[in-house]
Amino acid sequence: MPDDHDRKLASPVRRYLTLLRMFASTSLSAEMEYRANFTFSVLSSAMNLGASVFTVRLFFSHGASLGGWSWSAALVVLGAFTVLSGISQSLLQPNLNKLVEQVREGTLDFVLLKPIDPQLWLSTRRFSPWGIPDFVLGCVLVVYGSLAVAPSAFAWLALVASLACSALILYSLWFIMATTTVWFVQIYNVTEVLRGLLDAGRFPIDAFPPGAYRFVFTYVIPVAFMTSVPAQVVLGQTVPAHLAGALVLGAALFGVSRAFFRFALRYYTSASS
Repeated sequence: MPDDHDRKLASPVRRYLTLLRMFASTSLSAEMEYRANFTFSVLSSAMNLGASVFTVRLFFSHGASLGGWSWSAALVVLGAFTVLSGISQSLLQPNLNKLVEQVREGTLDFVLLKPIDPQLWLSTRRFSPWGIPDFVLGCVLVVYGSLAVAPSAFAWLALVASLACSALILYSLWFIMATTTVWFVQIYNVTEVLRGLLDAGRFPIDAFPPGAYRFVFTYVIPVAFMTSVPAQVVLGQTVPAHLAGALVLGAALFGVSRAFFRFALRYYTSASS
């Protein structure tokens, strides 16, 4: 039988899980009023992925390679990028772009007054199903590309952990950029620049020239940790230090995003002040 301490710990977790289910349910009810949009979303995702696969295939059509990466390995990288794109469309864009509007219109006040962690509310309040096709197609592409090396069960588990770190890194970067709206209300162009830089994740990091490009996409905008490392993990091309680095980076950036958000709130001028 669970004691009082266990029940006290489980209660907040149960409350948050119930709240997340409610968020997802209400968001889906609102979005699915336009069901034809989902069909167009599936077609659009399939066409975009087909175009991306065709672009990558061009590099291999004459026997070339992308920084020593094979065709199947490049597909895994593209698949990881597509999975993250689906997560971005379903969670990051509908929630974090809304943060900009809430600061500008003063409605962030109502979020801060709620008896819930404001960052959790701002990050999960809305769910868009339009990113599901990208997420599913990306998973299919990762599995298809990985079959060339027949990964072990441990490799698949490591891949899931690595992709979770990738999503956490992407979320943390996006949330930090969205938080700057406290000082700079019009930051849409900045987030578009971030999205443009993240598009580099379609290709293996070794495909970029050594020097400044690899440094930027590894340490400044850590695209390599988001797409190339997961591919290396499942293909058995990475060392444990790379996976550990992704874990540490994801946790560190998430901590920075929370600390930066609390710091920014000190300078937030509410609509009622």
